[in-house]
Amino acid sequence: MSSTMRIYWRIVVLVILLVTAAGSGVMRPGVAADVESRALPRSAPEAQGIDSAALLEFINAANEKVETMNSILLVRHGHVVAEGYWSPYNAETRHALYSLTKSFTSSAIGLAVAEGKLSIDDLVLPLFPEDAPAEPGANLKALRVRDLLTMSVGHHAEASNRPGEDWTRNFLAQPVEHKPGTYFLYNTPGSHMLSAIVQKATGLTTLEYLRPRLFAPLGIEDPVWMSSPQGVTSGGWGLKLRTREIARFGQLYLQKGRWQGRQLLPASWVETATARQVSNGSNPASDWEQGYAFQFWRCRHRIFRGDGAFGQYCVIMPEQDAVLVITSGVKNMQSVLDLVWERLLPVFKEKPLPANAARHQQLNRRLADLKVRTAEGAATSALASGISGKFYKFPVNELKIDSIALNAGASGETTLTIRRNGSDQPVVIGHGEWKKGTLAYGEWPSQPVAASGAWIAPDLYLARLCFYEEPFILDLRLKFENGKVVFDGEFNVYFRGPTKQPRLVGG
Repeated sequence: MSSTMRIYWRIVVLVILLVTAAGSGVMRPGVAADVESRALPRSAPEAQGIDSAALLEFINAANEKVETMNSILLVRHGHVVAEGYWSPYNAETRHALYSLTKSFTSSAIGLAVAEGKLSIDDLVLPLFPEDAPAEPGANLKALRVRDLLTMSVGHHAEASNRPGEDWTRNFLAQPVEHKPGTYFLYNTPGSHMLSAIVQKATGLTTLEYLRPRLFAPLGIEDPVWMSSPQGVTSGGWGLKLRTREIARFGQLYLQKGRWQGRQLLPASWVETATARQVSNGSNPASDWEQGYAFQFWRCRHRIFRGDGAFGQYCVIMPEQDAVLVITSGVKNMQSVLDLVWERLLPVFKEKPLPANAARHQQLNRRLADLKVRTAEGAATSALASGISGKFYKFPVNELKIDSIALNAGASGETTLTIRRNGSDQPVVIGHGEWKKGTLAYGEWPSQPVAASGAWIAPDLYLARLCFYEEPFILDLRLKFENGKVVFDGEFNVYFRGPTKQPRLVGG
């Protein structure tokens, strides 16, 4: 593993540890009822101008063409008309938003502006005198809050945010080669600066500031959101929410900031924050080159969205009066939007359609039966009894795995045990189904995982591990031969670097 990848994984470990710590709160009495009161009403698709059969075709197309769907929720005219989860993903579990987090940070800025705490024309540098470089350049001195919002800071390359470093100081030390407002560069550290500005202006972290103003009114009572080493809510990523909660956020923006009779966000802010502010390309076929707003992307078809790595989308369709939320694990994010424009956008009709209970029931059955593909193969092998329970020891390795054992229990249930630092981690594996447990892998701390497995050859076992609070699925192939095991792992998607993990050989 390169030094760059080692640095990256240390960052991942820090992020996961911080997220875990941030989410350790206890649900307060009355919260469940309050969340329910904030829920969007449900409706048959036909009552909202959508044919259930056409919607079913879209769901089937997404299931077939998108590498790994996690969840989908469609709102039309303020009503949920379709909601589904690819097991082991479910409605109750939060999902990583990645850069969709940025749209929530933008909302915090909008609220702070409305309360007179700051202006988007404020200069950034005077807000952080203790972190300013000794001799700031003219471009840094000219940087304003609006330039952070529009990803037009003027950096030619992003600043780095490493564990233990000061993220704000790193940002201000980064050379600003271009005049602010004139050069678009997707800039996650810049988004983090927006969160730091909220904290400076209000005296509260962005998470604390949004709790009573946005999260509680929307029924989002227990958001998980990571912080920087300095205790600043991460402005660029690190938020985890449930799919229904993302949908309410999207509906708030569709309704120009109004929610259940209350104006949570000024309508003028919503209009400005979602309108094209800067150019970011000219390719008419790319939804990443239709212009950028205030931490929102403009799309084709006069639509806008927030999105995050590997296919986390909150798509707001004003002309269709609809919100679409998708969580997924994909390499090609454009392909998902292409499918939405081609197969879903045409199904919206202006008037209600005749009721069709049979089609609606068929759609609901399909939505209830969605499942991430499990490992396909035999439940057992002639080889299984000979290797069952035997630990295969590995040399010292980057994955920090001491040894592994595959145990075929008396009931036919398979257990994969991964030994790390002398401690055993048993993971029960389902055949044709997902079994839930926890696992620490590589430099990741223990987190929820679901496992499915099968013998795909007489001497080759495939364990599929789904980290279902994230889009990550890890395929572990264990080949048993000549008293040894060859251990190969590969992720479906991965940050910066190959999806394939280092091969281990043990005996």
